[in-house]
Formats: sequence, structure tokens, C-alpha cells
Amino acid sequence: MEYTVSEKAFSNRDVYIGNFKGILPHGNGNYTWSDGTVYEGDWEEGKMTGKGKLIWTSGAQYVGDFSGGYLHGYGIFTGCDGSFYQGSWRMNIQHGMGKKQYCNSDIYEGSWKEGVHEGNGRYSWNSGNAYIGSWKGGKMCGRGIMKWANGDLFNGFWLNGLRDGSGVYRFADGGYYFGTWSRGLKDGKGTFYPVGTKHPSLKKWCSSLDYCNDGTSLSGLLNSEESRAQPSVKRSFSEKLSISGLLRNSSRISHKAMSLDKNWTHCDPSQEFIRYDSLSALSHASEEGQPEAQDNSSVYEREYMQGVLIKERASNYTEISRKSKQRNKIAVMQEKRSCIDIFGAHSRSYYLMLNLQLGIRYTVGKITPVPVREVRSSDFGDRARIRMYFPRKGSQFTPPHYSVDFYWKDYCPMVFRNLREMFKLDAAEYMMSICGDDGLRELSSPGKSGSIFYLSHDDRFVIKTLRKTELKVLLKMLPSYYCHVGEHENTLITKIFGLHRITLKGGKKVRFMVMGNMFCTELRIHRRYDLKGSSIGRSTDKDKIDENTTLKDLDLKFEFHMDKLLRESLFKQISLDCMFLQSQQIIDYSLLLGLHFIVPENLKAFSQPPGTMHNHENLATGDATQISSTVLCVLLNESL
Repeated sequence: MEYTVSEKAFSNRDVYIGNFKGILPHGNGNYTWSDGTVYEGDWEEGKMTGKGKLIWTSGAQYVGDFSGGYLHGYGIFTGCDGSFYQGSWRMNIQHGMGKKQYCNSDIYEGSWKEGVHEGNGRYSWNSGNAYIGSWKGGKMCGRGIMKWANGDLFNGFWLNGLRDGSGVYRFADGGYYFGTWSRGLKDGKGTFYPVGTKHPSLKKWCSSLDYCNDGTSLSGLLNSEESRAQPSVKRSFSEKLSISGLLRNSSRISHKAMSLDKNWTHCDPSQEFIRYDSLSALSHASEEGQPEAQDNSSVYEREYMQGVLIKERASNYTEISRKSKQRNKIAVMQEKRSCIDIFGAHSRSYYLMLNLQLGIRYTVGKITPVPVREVRSSDFGDRARIRMYFPRKGSQFTPPHYSVDFYWKDYCPMVFRNLREMFKLDAAEYMMSICGDDGLRELSSPGKSGSIFYLSHDDRFVIKTLRKTELKVLLKMLPSYYCHVGEHENTLITKIFGLHRITLKGGKKVRFMVMGNMFCTELRIHRRYDLKGSSIGRSTDKDKIDENTTLKDLDLKFEFHMDKLLRESLFKQISLDCMFLQSQQIIDYSLLLGLHFIVPENLKAFSQPPGTMHNHENLATGDATQISSTVLCVLLNESL
């Protein structure tokens, strides 16, 4: 077909000058909308596709790739407010690698997803503060380092823009605090090393925190001059997609890309995520003012509750180092034992995790569309199984994968489908938690079973390997367990969501149980207890106690004051659950107890509605009185 060059004026006063293919703009041409917006560049069958330049009447402009009428590919956008973005786009939204300078001179350079910061990136505030690390949903989340203009630095974990998890805070004067944080506040045990005091090797401590996925050192990037130079972003060619039509009845060109100007000019960098300019002042208020060491050999073991110091003990580096080495040695021995018992190689354990995710995704996807019905006796029988072979290259029913070939078996799928509904667990949430891109975390065995434990990325589910005899016991008691859960919705017995088996090459069989994590709560658990109601051997060596230790009966020094009705309900449920376990001839069971301590300053606020709670950031963190009372008031709260 021949190409013609001509000018066409539409009835709405839009004008196009350029090449045509039939009645459609095709090739190179200029389009001017009636409001004054102008596009100059390539066209393909009536759609802006290829290289081009779009200029809005506000003064904003975009130069780069287009596809199907969208800003799509690589391009440079300059806002009318002076903001600037250079990087990848997908359908009018920043997506991929890019660099943006905001109108207030803040700069973000890194990964974007659907218009917000997601993945690895660096944000520099105009105040001189800088953060480099992981982002999720536009907020600092995961591993990262925050460096303040005054020289203070935090290296550790973040959640929703706040410090959350383990980390190291380095003061500008050279002091260090190794500890844990919760929602931006120090919470739990930690150690403060004053200026000049010997402290643990930062290189070893940060080996699991200090590197991006590509092996780049986070702290090195923060301190290097190269990172300050803000290297240009390379174009991504993986974004090329075909977009549907732009021409409306061949009468005019639509404004698909034009709406971007309105959204962009009203953006506010302070609203895209929690700004740290204001939080940094609070952080300094909570971190500075640490007591200066009179003796360089002294270090301070501390315990915080929601930012309030409740315990402090002076010690020395040698003693703390000895305890740390002892704990690490025990942890390594447990990890080796748990892996060797079943596989003897870490790589096989990784393949097992992938197989487990593939199998659960397949099972849940297959059983969920089945209409809901009452469970029959046949649903508990030997034939109540789903079996499938997962070859590495894929099959008619299974996708290709990067693991080894395996056979999958799902036990009593209809029963567990109904159990998940009884526990008010959505099938999509279940799959995303266990089978999502974030994967599972392997844990060393906390008990003597030698089993492998996996934890979902959101901590909601624990997956444990089982012996054949354990699986048989669970299947035998499953009908009674199903009835008990149906009759007692407040049961305290562990929630079981699935039983599965994987058969590897060579006939090796591995059996799994998926259960709920009882300690996954909105509130931080400060103490954990495993209570059996006995006293023989039911205490923990003080030298082996750390923040992750599960304590025993004789370690519990508290009395609990509860609401009378709550106490009656609790004891009634415990009695019913014990009767059920006795009926199944199970004698080795215990009560897991998690405690969240509320400091006196926050007790009143905690009992009030969320909207009336005081800001924890304003709490003082000086020398707080140690909690001496052994009486705890148990509050009825859904988070506990």
C-alpha cells in the first residue's frame, strides 16, 4: 500500500500533519490536540509507536519510546514543577530501572514497579540523609542502610518505612548498638558498645545484611563517591509490548498518554512513602544521649520494650563474646543435624522447597474450583489422594520448573480445603504466602526431632517434615480433629492446613505438614514458653537464653490476672482440647505461651481505641525503672 503525506483536520479541531497508510497515521507525523498538546514522532497504524516527543500545554514533556499510544519503553519525562524522571516505562507508569529527581531536589534511583519504588534502590534527601536497600510498595522494606547527615548510620531490616528486625546502629562518635527494633523502636535485647570499646566484627555480623541481590555492598555504595555521581540508567528492551487501539472511529486520536501530565504534576514526593526527614529527628532523640563509657572495657547488655529501656547490665566484651560463640556453635550443630538427617546437602533442601511450592500451588488450584460440600467418610479414606508427576520439562498438566523431577501426593484434599475455610483462610492468600516470589525460609530444628522447618515469607505458616509414623498418626486422628475444629472454633490446638508427600528420584520420600505459626501476631512476642505442667528438667540454663529462646515451666515467674469471663472461657477451651488429645491417646503435648509486655507508659494507650493511642516515638528512652512486678494483667485483644 502506498504512503501519502498530507494534513487532516478533525471535527473537534485536532490536526495531524504527516504520513498516512490508508486513512490511518503511519510513519512520521505531528499531531496537535485542540487543547494545545503536541506529539511529534513515529506512528504505526494510527497509534503513537516508536520514537517520539510529547509536549503538554503545562510545559511538561516526554521524550522517548511509545507503544500503542502509551509511554512505554525508555524515556525522559520533565514535569512542569521541575521534577525529572529518566528510565523505563510501562503503559504510562514508571516500571523497571529509573532515576527521578523531585521538585524538592530529593533523588531516587533504582527499581520501580507500577509507579512506586520496589526492589533495590537509593533515596537521597535534600537534607543530606540517604537510604540504600530494599523497597516494597514505595516504602523501605527488607535489608537496607540509612545514613543521616550527622554521621549516624543504621544497617539492618525495615518494614513499612520503619526499622523492624535485627540491626546495628552506629553513632557518629563511634559507638555501636546491636539489637532488634519493632515498628521503628528498639524492642527486645541488645548490646551497646561505647566509643573505643571492642565490638563484634561488622563484616561477619553484616554478612547476611550488607549485600544486595547482585552482591553489591550496601555500605560501600553509601560511602563511595561513585554512588553519589548517580550513573545514568540503561534502557530496558524487555518492556516492548503491543497495546490495543488508539484511534476512535478514525475521527481523532485519543488522550491515553496525555492524562499522565495531570497525575504527575499533582504528585508529592513526601506522600509516596514515609519520609524520613521527620522520622530522623525522632530517631536521633531515641538514639542519642547514650551514656558515655567510663571504662572502655565495659559494654552494656540492654533490654527494651517499645523503645523504653527496662533492663541494663554492665558487662565486658570477653564475656559477651563467649556467650555469643556458644550460642552460634549450638545453632550450627542443630542446622547440620536437621539437614543431614534427610538429605545431607543444602542444595537438595532448596529443590525440596521448590517442589513443595509447585505441589501446593497445583493442589490448591485444583481443589478450590470444586463446589463446596459436606465432607464424607470417603474423603478420609486411602483413595482420598491427589497424585501428580512433575517432570522438569513440564507436561500437559504441570508447568516446567528449575527443580528435579518428582512425584507429588496430597492427602485428603477436600478435608483440608474445608478446614482452611473453617480457619477463615482464603485460598489465594494461602498460595501467595507459601508459593509467592519471596519463597520460604529454612529454619534449624528448634526441637529434637531432626525435622526440616520452613517458614513462609510473611511468617504466617510453618512447614515441618514428618516421619512416616507421624503421618499415619495424623491421618488416623484427622476425622476426630475435623469434628473437634467444627464444634470448637476457638480451639487452641495447632491449625493444620495440609498434609503432603514428595517422592524424589531414587524413591526417597519426604512428608510434610503445613500448620499455622502461633507466634505470628501484630505485636512483638518478648517471651516464649513451652509449658508441660511438670518440674523435672523444666528450666533453661541462663547462659543459653537469648531473645529467641523458648523457655520452660520453671522459668515462668509471672502471675496472670485475667478478666473473669475470659479466664473461664480459656480454661474451658484448654480442658476440651486436653480431652480431645487424651481421646487420641496423645500424652506428649504442651501449651505454647507468648508474652507481649506493655510498659506502664503505654498500658493506658494500649487499652484505648487505636485512634487515641499516643505516639510511641515521643517516649523517653533514658534510664527507665526496671519492671519489678511479677503480676501481669492479661488484656482481651484480637492481636494477642
